[in-house]
Amino acid sequence: MKIGVFDSGLGGLTVVQAMTQVIKGAELFYIADTKNAPYGEKTHEQILQYSLEITQYFIDTHQIDALIVACNTATSAAIQHLRKHYPSLIIIGTEPGIKPAIELTNTGKVGVLATPATLKGDKYQQLVNDLALEKDVVLFEQACPGLVEQIEKGEMHGSITKTMLEVWLTPMRENSVDTIVLGCTHYPLVGEVIKRVMQRDLNLIHTGDAIAKRLLSLGQEKGHKNDGKLKITLYSTDNIDKQIISHILEGHTEVKQIDIQI
Repeated sequence: MKIGVFDSGLGGLTVVQAMTQVIKGAELFYIADTKNAPYGEKTHEQILQYSLEITQYFIDTHQIDALIVACNTATSAAIQHLRKHYPSLIIIGTEPGIKPAIELTNTGKVGVLATPATLKGDKYQQLVNDLALEKDVVLFEQACPGLVEQIEKGEMHGSITKTMLEVWLTPMRENSVDTIVLGCTHYPLVGEVIKRVMQRDLNLIHTGDAIAKRLLSLGQEKGHKNDGKLKITLYSTDNIDKQIISHILEGHTEVKQIDIQI
């Protein structure tokens, strides 16, 4: 099985990291579209265009069998279009894990951290409206402009990042939020900082594990034999922080870096 995975930067590698625990005997190609990052502050039309160009590159260059949109913002903007244009591909998107958060919360107070584009997107709003009927839960939604850029610069534990999170999370801490949805694949990389700011036992919800399991299931339905090594090739459209790559993938031995222009 050949798998294409993309995000606006390094955040989608948190999904790849989950996949390394589940997927075997496959080739995985990852594009970090750092030239156009962050997607969360781009228009719907721009994000859709990036997503279509990257998908076509994967198909033309690597003949992929499966596409993972490892970006909540791109999923909201492009997933329906991609499924319509590429019906033969396995296509899996990334959605904020609001449903598992609602199931896990004990206080009934759930925080959602996401990019501005994700929170404004129709897909997110529909998801919230559907789930709100299932359980009486109060959502504390917080857009996090600038957080992706801090993470891309390797400033996960920097003073600016901590200050941003302190401002955004203080209302959640004061209102007994016990579960936070990480609505961007970059945000698990500041998970430890979030826990320290919240000063309590906390459920942090991100969707990498669920995506990996879903891909395995759909791949096996199409004849994938989950045996052997997983080979990873990393591409970027602009500069990229190799130290963060090593941190996320924990020295995964099959990683190469190749710069491309899309």
